[in-house]
Amino acid sequence: MRFAVIMAGGSGTRLWPLSRKGTPKQLLRLIEGRSLLRIAYERLGGLVPPERVLVCTGAAYADQVRAELPELPEANILGEPEGRDSLNAVAWPAAVIAARDPDAVIAQVTADQLIEPVAVFTDALAQAFDVAEGDAQALVTLGVVPTSPHTGYGYLHRGAAVPGRPEVHEVLEFREKPDRATAREYLDSGAYWWNAGMFVWRAATFLEQLEALHPATHNAVLELAAHPDRLEAIFPSLHKTSVDYAIMEPVSAGAGTAHVLAVALPVRWHDVGGYASLAEVLSHDAAGNALIGPSVHLDAERNVIINTAGDDHVISLLGCSDLVVVTTPTVTMVAPVDEAERVRELVALVRAEAGESYV
Repeated sequence: MRFAVIMAGGSGTRLWPLSRKGTPKQLLRLIEGRSLLRIAYERLGGLVPPERVLVCTGAAYADQVRAELPELPEANILGEPEGRDSLNAVAWPAAVIAARDPDAVIAQVTADQLIEPVAVFTDALAQAFDVAEGDAQALVTLGVVPTSPHTGYGYLHRGAAVPGRPEVHEVLEFREKPDRATAREYLDSGAYWWNAGMFVWRAATFLEQLEALHPATHNAVLELAAHPDRLEAIFPSLHKTSVDYAIMEPVSAGAGTAHVLAVALPVRWHDVGGYASLAEVLSHDAAGNALIGPSVHLDAERNVIINTAGDDHVISLLGCSDLVVVTTPTVTMVAPVDEAERVRELVALVRAEAGESYV
């Protein structure tokens, strides 16, 4: 049977102070009154029924996730006691699902992306399911067809097309986020796709690669699936690493027994990691200001202005350009747009000097 796992564990520090310890970015209702998590669930488009959709999130957010997705059975919300990076957010659900259905095929999707048109995504995900169901040794990833020399994304170097499937290619290697010149070379070559960080595979195939490459993690997640009461004891001891480093990159280089394939995803794709990417999907005024909430501005251009302090509070800007201005009920943050990726550093300083309650 087909299953889906929505990875929704990040805290979204780069969107502080919107995203806070108790309200991570995937639960913020920033997009037309909907959260990124809700959008990710709806984007599955009926390919997987609710009873076979799982969410892997932080244990502290489990109740909020249940409230956001009441369609899902309570047992399908997997709460991590602490973040141990994406390998474990993938491996633990794979073991849980394999225990339910040894023949399961799993789509691993994320809760921090915006994708349009949704129908194109749904078609690509259906094709990825078909590929994984027809090829027992395939680890399938989705490759976003690039539209610019973006330096904030990882890349897939694609090889030959799979016979009979022109939109499915072998993956020769994974490449880390490039500099501008290298990103331009990737785009001009036509041989690279953005790495969307979404995958489809048979649970058994993934677990076989995990056993071969990381046997301690494999044994631990099988123990977790068999004895969920041991979560607090086992999960914090898991090796902290990403699924790309641990599985996808080594397998694409010939390790393990599987091979990596990529399905083309020709969509408008936004990985909503920080304010620059969030601004791309917000409404803009005539001066190019990205806006949420009440604000007034004079001779102010290309700003990101976000007000969640309430309707009785207004942000006003005069003669300011290229700033991020965010106001919440307890915190105001102002930064140049080109410095906004350093918000993590600011959060650490706020924690140290103002107190934990502000982060």
